[in-house]
Amino acid sequence: MSVLAAIAVLGILIVVHELGHFGAARLQGIHVNKFSIGFGPVLVKYDGKETEYALRAFPLGGYVGFPDDDPESNIPLNDPNLLRNRPVLDRAIVISAGVIANLIFAYFLLVGQAVTVGIQDINYQEGVLVPQILTEVTSPAANSGLKNGDVILAINNQVFPAGETAMESLRKTIQDSPNQSLNFTIKRENNTFNVNITPELGENGKGKIGVMLAPNGELIKRRPHDIIEAFRVGAQQFERYTKLTIQGFGQLITNFQESAKQVAGPIAIVAVGAELAKNDIGNLFQFGALISINLAVINILPLPALDGGQLAFLIVEGIFGKPLPNKLQEGIMQTGLVLLLGLGIFLILRDTANLAFFQQLFPE
Repeated sequence: MSVLAAIAVLGILIVVHELGHFGAARLQGIHVNKFSIGFGPVLVKYDGKETEYALRAFPLGGYVGFPDDDPESNIPLNDPNLLRNRPVLDRAIVISAGVIANLIFAYFLLVGQAVTVGIQDINYQEGVLVPQILTEVTSPAANSGLKNGDVILAINNQVFPAGETAMESLRKTIQDSPNQSLNFTIKRENNTFNVNITPELGENGKGKIGVMLAPNGELIKRRPHDIIEAFRVGAQQFERYTKLTIQGFGQLITNFQESAKQVAGPIAIVAVGAELAKNDIGNLFQFGALISINLAVINILPLPALDGGQLAFLIVEGIFGKPLPNKLQEGIMQTGLVLLLGLGIFLILRDTANLAFFQQLFPE
């Protein structure tokens, strides 16, 4: 059931995104002839007065189709309500509406979480938790004897007080000290001791010791006192998750070799969502909001086959007063689509192979 719940959340986010495009077009009177969830063969469809609504075999996305380039359309090419005959601003609204819809939906998911199950918060305690040693043999942390579950209280007598800034302060100290011996104060269960660790120089020129970091504290849930506070708390959470998402994509660009390993495909995303739902069904609010924000940020990137790529074409048209040649646009979009599908297939195969079920079938 938890897997189905996670799949349902992803499906809803796709529908929300495509409804953004569809709604923005219809509200402006622009012709829309197809509304599809998924790709490939049609499973179920309904023919409306102007639009075909379809559910397709491969639920890896969706699309809103316009009759502009449909050879079977009987709408005259000079019809002012064809998308391509509308001003640049009208087309930009339609293209960006999917991203806007995902962001708005994410915000209201967080408000809904606050009202129904409460917002997850942390009762902070002193120090920073080390939930996992990333490389158990060769990392500086592993060589020093650091273990999963240890708490870093201080470095060189610089104490990390209880609060959300402790983790970032610790990370900065480590990154700014490659090849320098640092004296760590560690708490393990009821014992406190000191150990020297020398961060190694990473490929990005910053120090690292080979650990995951997490806030040290007890997870709690709290509900707002009234609806106004719920909207305020939702806005705070939305701002936080959006910043984290943008920072994550920034790290992917600046430190691609290490960050690319953490990129997840649909299979891994469903697995994470299922695990969250198994622990607490209320976590699906947060899961949905995070994925919705990620979908918005990904789609606004100026890459072929994404909304941001189409917006880039419109910006060029707005600057020079005429669009790029159709063949050039189609070539760029088709190349981008092939690369995007190739990446999607690769991530699906990789994430499937990493599932515990398949690892049990094919042990090393």
